[in-house]
Amino acid sequence: MVIKKYLVKDMNEALTRIRYEMGKDAIIISQRKVKKPGIFGYFKPKMIEVTAALENNKIDPNWKQKKNDEIDINESINSIKKLMKDKTKELNNNLEGSKEEIAVTPAVIDDNIKDEVKEIKELLNKVIKNTAKEKEEDDILSYLREIDVEDELVEELLSKDYDNLDDFKEDFKKLIKENVKISNENLQGKVVLVGPTGVGKTTTIAKLAGRLALIDKKKVGLITIDTYRIGAVDQLRTYAEIMNIPFKVVITLKEMENAVEELKDCDIILIDTTGRSSKNTMQISELRAFIHKITPDNIMLVISGTTKNRDIDIILAGYRELNYEKLIITKLDETTAYGSIYNISKKSGKTIAYITTGQNVPDDIKSPAFDELEKLILGEDSIC
Repeated sequence: MVIKKYLVKDMNEALTRIRYEMGKDAIIISQRKVKKPGIFGYFKPKMIEVTAALENNKIDPNWKQKKNDEIDINESINSIKKLMKDKTKELNNNLEGSKEEIAVTPAVIDDNIKDEVKEIKELLNKVIKNTAKEKEEDDILSYLREIDVEDELVEELLSKDYDNLDDFKEDFKKLIKENVKISNENLQGKVVLVGPTGVGKTTTIAKLAGRLALIDKKKVGLITIDTYRIGAVDQLRTYAEIMNIPFKVVITLKEMENAVEELKDCDIILIDTTGRSSKNTMQISELRAFIHKITPDNIMLVISGTTKNRDIDIILAGYRELNYEKLIITKLDETTAYGSIYNISKKSGKTIAYITTGQNVPDDIKSPAFDELEKLILGEDSIC
């Protein structure tokens, strides 16, 4: 028996090479994911090591690959059946004292033939088992990409063997419970909202002000330092006038100090900040100076649920020096996959205070229940 190993990127490449080099009678013994040899292998995706076997008498040096042929599990089974039949026939022909072919019974099968048949059966079982395992792994990875959860965030689960996708989901629910926390703390004092541009901070602070003033009956004051974006001040002033909330515009640190003093009788002072790039350390430092002057009771990072996974790390790292304590995840109505909720919670380690689910002020903001977020992350529910 000839046994050969192949290091390939995927099973399609493995099957193609095996059929070309060993022929259609070759069978796959095993497969496993390994790092590519050499130092650069640590920085590249894992390869697949596939081991194939072929009986010596089945090697055909003149065999050529046929276009568009496919190897499946049925072909492997048929090859083994044919091999067993040939062995039986060969033994019958060699039996002395018989001119006619007789049926071979277990009592007359040579010990070597028994061992070989046993070995072939074991190989076939490995083929079936490995094929089923690979399919299950592919189903799990496809599911994670469908709900937009990063593979590396559940790597500890991917190292386990699961009989089906439902078993994986049960373990994933435990991870969600460990890493997604809800803040039920009532807001009070000076509350600052920070975050990158385009996440909807101004609309979110208007929703929050409306909720606190109109529903919770709190005395709310509004301050904005967002004088860079055209229309931002007018937008927030309009909301403040409609809700009859005192509103202050601040440009300098001294004005900030005066504005906070003027609104000291309010139960809650909501402070809107300018959207800053998390990669611009100078802008973040300027924002930190304003926040230090305010001495806030709460700092909340506003981040969109539509943020790409590779950008989440950059945003969280850039704003970490502002010492934000809670999260507001916005624009969940603008996506159909909610894995970003898990990604943001896991990477930040912070609690979720609010989520926003639309454009309506003040309706489309709420403090979510854990069960609601769990169903969203798992893809069992949607906002719209």
